Amino acid sequence: MRLHDYGPRPAHLKWLLDSDPAIRWQVMRDLTDESPAAIAAERTRVATEGWGAQLLARQSPTGKWSGSPRGWRSDLPKEHRDLLITLYSLSVLMDLGVDPASKQARQMIDRVDKRVVFRWLDNRPYFHGETEPCINGRILGIGAYFRRPNDALAKQLLGEQLEDGGWNCEAPKSQRSSFHTTICVLEGLLEYERAGRKSAAVTKARKHGEKYLLDRRMFRSLRTGEVVDKRWLRFSFPTFWHYDVLRGLDYLRNAGVKPDSRVGEAVEVVIERRHQNGRWPLNRIHPEHVPLKMETSVGLASRWNSLRALRVLRWYRNSTC
Repeated sequence: MRLHDYGPRPAHLKWLLDSDPAIRWQVMRDLTDESPAAIAAERTRVATEGWGAQLLARQSPTGKWSGSPRGWRSDLPKEHRDLLITLYSLSVLMDLGVDPASKQARQMIDRVDKRVVFRWLDNRPYFHGETEPCINGRILGIGAYFRRPNDALAKQLLGEQLEDGGWNCEAPKSQRSSFHTTICVLEGLLEYERAGRKSAAVTKARKHGEKYLLDRRMFRSLRTGEVVDKRWLRFSFPTFWHYDVLRGLDYLRNAGVKPDSRVGEAVEVVIERRHQNGRWPLNRIHPEHVPLKMETSVGLASRWNSLRALRVLRWYRNSTC
């Protein structure tokens, strides 16, 4: 791989910066190395302008987000649908990088903390989690990011780790981990550590989970070497609970993992997904719902995918060259 050919060119950076504050501040942090003061100033705009402000404004006084399209998840009661949309909305606010110290974020998370419960679980508070590790991994991360880390939920997730290093919502019936569940828990544990809850047990569990992904080259079966799911080679945003190669690599970058030969093939997949104009398209849109439309349609150039791909390639290039 000639990785120097895949760095962002001035035209790519201009296109990325001519965007929403949520994109701009991450470009400034991850690609152009602006000063901390400039990055922080741009980040403050996420809560008051563009996508971040729009999504924050759609939270109801009850602390939830709702308004699912007709027929969406009609197999579930409305209360369950609203809680899923709430989970997805909070996850997207994290992805946008809303400053958790902002007034808007504090008001938003206070509503969730005080008013949102799992009523069918004896009114369990939202940040205590529910029953599935894929959801609880996201809730742990959301709580930690917005300064509501939950120690009991982290301990529960550590106790649910399988022998192969990952997690699966179908356990204990299944003792084989799921890429989807594992990436959700890994992201949650990383945020939990960054919220000041770092411990030997949490770090050990997270490193074991990372090894699960790495030993499988980020998308292959350990037993057969075959691609587990070809859909993982096509990139989406938001990702919701779905795994794909770009999400897995971006997690490793964010966690400060030093890349080795086990990620080389996955990095090639990222490079191959780039269009001739140097931008990455939106390959897929998942069926989950969040009350916010961002940027583009399937097949068109995606700023989110381009930003994430470029910073993954930079991480790989800087660590291996």
